[in-house]
Amino acid sequence: MTLPNFLIIGAAKAGTTALHTYLQQHPQIYMTPDKETNFFAFEGEHLNFQGPGDEAINQFSIIELESYQAEFQNVSDEKAIGEACPLYLYHAKAPERIYSYIPHVRLIAILRHPVDRAYANFLHIIRDDREPCRDFAQALQQEKKRIEDNWEWFWHYIQLGYYSIQLKRYYDIFDREQIRVYLYEDLCQNPLALIQDIFCFLGVDKTFVPDISIRPNKSGIPKNLLVHKLLTKPNPIKSILKPLFPSQLRQKIQHQNLKTPKISSETKVFLTNLYREDILKCQDLIDRDLSGWLN
Repeated sequence: MTLPNFLIIGAAKAGTTALHTYLQQHPQIYMTPDKETNFFAFEGEHLNFQGPGDEAINQFSIIELESYQAEFQNVSDEKAIGEACPLYLYHAKAPERIYSYIPHVRLIAILRHPVDRAYANFLHIIRDDREPCRDFAQALQQEKKRIEDNWEWFWHYIQLGYYSIQLKRYYDIFDREQIRVYLYEDLCQNPLALIQDIFCFLGVDKTFVPDISIRPNKSGIPKNLLVHKLLTKPNPIKSILKPLFPSQLRQKIQHQNLKTPKISSETKVFLTNLYREDILKCQDLIDRDLSGWLN
């Protein structure tokens, strides 16, 4: 039975897609073809999330072991076998489920300033034309009701940022040596150094240099909605153009068509105050200076 020996567990909107993209280039690393199987969060459950567009997660999430194993059917002689799924950091049941199947797994987390993460999360759902509220502060006010109404986890803008609570569940079960925590700032400032440190952690050739020229999965508001839909939604024109334009070029055009308006100072102060206690606990937990997150 082939199962992963490492997992990228989150956080959402903190670079997990980038890590998945870079790591899968390494010849000694196997990554699941489908990012975010959600298996260790939803194993055996019947999913019926009710938010706009939530039918997608209901459909693509893997809930059966046999289907999850199929994600690794093409593993050959790779030394590191992994999956990236940011839900695993947030979901309360994931750590114990992971431990029950793969107790010696290596775990990688990457954390982003929780206010910036929440705002990027909001802009991501705006980008995907799912968020009915175009005002971030108002969307935050609706979070509690959305959770009560069973909207999927990605709508939990505020709750996803309480990292100390989420990480402690892993530190309580796994040896500290099995867990490696990075910061989004590390990825932005020196991505190659971060990636090669992960290579060391996974025991693969650390001298390999992946293509890190493009950062995938950018959030933002489309400048031109028609262009955005042509590039991202199923349509005849996209089907015609797809063979003519490499995926990196299409992604570059898509990213250039996104804008990122600034978060309001009032909302930033509000969220920072919410997170202050958790940030202080988190920096003690991971032994990293997070004082910059308190401003």
